[in-house]
Order: sequence, then C-alpha cells, then structure tokens
Amino acid sequence: MSSTEPRGPIDSSRTPRYAGPATFARLPRLDEVGGRTDVAVVGVPFDTGVSYRPGARFGGNAIREASRLLRPYNPAQDASPFALAQVADAGDIAANPFNINEAVETVEAAADDLLGTGARMMTLGGDHTIALPLLRSVAKKHGPVALLHFDAHLDTWDTYFGAEYTHGTPFRRAVEEGILDTSALSHVGIRGPLYGKKDLTDDEKMGFGIVTSADVYRRGADEVADQLRQRIGDRPLYISIDIDCLDPAHAPGTGTPEAGGMTSRELLEILRGLASCNLVSADVVEVAPAYDHAEITAVAASHTAYELTTIMSRQIADSRGEATAQ
Repeated sequence: MSSTEPRGPIDSSRTPRYAGPATFARLPRLDEVGGRTDVAVVGVPFDTGVSYRPGARFGGNAIREASRLLRPYNPAQDASPFALAQVADAGDIAANPFNINEAVETVEAAADDLLGTGARMMTLGGDHTIALPLLRSVAKKHGPVALLHFDAHLDTWDTYFGAEYTHGTPFRRAVEEGILDTSALSHVGIRGPLYGKKDLTDDEKMGFGIVTSADVYRRGADEVADQLRQRIGDRPLYISIDIDCLDPAHAPGTGTPEAGGMTSRELLEILRGLASCNLVSADVVEVAPAYDHAEITAVAASHTAYELTTIMSRQIADSRGEATAQ
C-alpha cells in the first residue's frame, strides 16, 4: 500500500448504518481502493462439506449484515484498525457447490491471488472445509504455520462416507500435507461426545494440544491465552474459528451445536490476549443464519472478525513503524 491514509468505513453520522449494501464493517470494496489492500475480508459461500445441518453458505453475508454496528475505534485493543491499515471487503469467492474437489482448488487459487498482493486474509465462511485450501495458500507464503483452532470438534477425522474433503477433516489433511508446524498446534473449546477414544489419541499423534471449553471455564481466559502464546511463540500463526466453539446460547446459528461451550466474552478475551502473536491470516466459519435468532450468532462472529482484523492491522502498522493507538 502507498503511504496515503487508508480509506475507512462510511460515516454513520451521515449515512444510517442500515442503509446501503452491506460490506464488512461498512468498509470500502476492494475495487474502491484500487484493488490492493493490507487486510482483505473475503467471503466463501460454500457449505457442501457439512455433515449435519446446511446453511453456512449464507454465513458470510450474515456476518456482514451484523457488522454494520461495528465502530472504527476498538477500545479493548486501544486501536483504530481501519486507520492503521487499509482493510477492504474483497467480496466472495465463487466455489462450485456441486464438486468439493473443484471448490477446494478454486478457494486455494483465489487465496493465492489475494495473498500475492501482499494482503492478509480475514475469511468469512462457509463451512470448515475451506480452512484446508486457505492453509495451503498461507503455507506457500510463510512455510508451515502454527495453527490455533477454536471449535467444539477436533476436525481431524479421516473421512466421511469415504470423502477426504469435508468440514470434519481439514486439519488431518493439513498435517498430512506438511503445511502446519506440528510443534505449535492447538484446539480450543473442544467438548462433546466423540466416536471413540482413538479420536483423541490420533489427534495427539498429529501434534495437537487441547484446551477444552471446561478448561477455559475453570482456568480463565487470561491463563489460557498465556498458555497459547507460549506454545505459538513467534511463528507465523493462522487462526481458524468455528463459531460452534461458542455455547449454543451464544451461537445458536450453526450446523453442529454442542452444549457446554465458551461464552462470546471468553472467546474475545482470549483473542485479545493473542495480540502479540504473528497473525498472518484467519477465518471465521460455520455461521448458519437459518438457525440464528436476532442475529446472535452473526453478531458474535462479526465481533470475532473485528478483533482478528484489529490484531492484523496493529501488526501491519507496527511493521511500518507507525503508532498503533489512534
């Protein structure tokens, strides 16, 4: 990006928040900033990989609608993310809903294009299948990356109905492909029944550490964030957030809800505690608005993406020697 001041959101004191087409946080579209940006917010309306309730293909736009209420200054991180770096809405990646293999290739190629401009990605899903092509693309740029995976489920199963690419298998494929740094892999929010104890032993063999939702409740967000920071170190980090890491009371609009999850406050506080980590890209997936009530899930997802975007914007500004508190 040039040294010119970033173009920020539409001024809500002049144009009502509910007016006009929805972009993330009412930010400019990618074409409105010359096709180049520091952080590209991109949607992937794809849910062919789900194993239970469909509908996450509509998640990205639901998050955009809920993000209309986001404001330019983030007091929790003492930063104005949209003034520190150019953040723009890059629209959607149109993936084939009838062919998972082709869709995975399409998402990877589109991510390659965005990362090739120097941008970091904040991806709005879509189901968790899309994490695999996104990680492939990020690893081409940074090498094997540390992964922090917020989810109720492990997503390291082998296949479903013989299919290798589903929303329950992306991280096993990623480990097999050598695109993850297996010394820095963590799940957070895991809970609920499994197919058997072998699920846990297989997951451990791949290098994952597990912080359950009960661990978060008992130990608190600050202690959990500290543990995660120590595990991640200064490695390039990718954060993947399945919104079902939250309890259904906080995120009813998702495809595979499990009781006993984290609160939205706990998730946001853990993310804020990771502000010093080298976050290279992130995703928020599995928002299924058909099961949502009063946009509860979409609001939680929009604030989650806002915190992640703030972390990336602060780091971009720091790399340029600019002040992060604005």
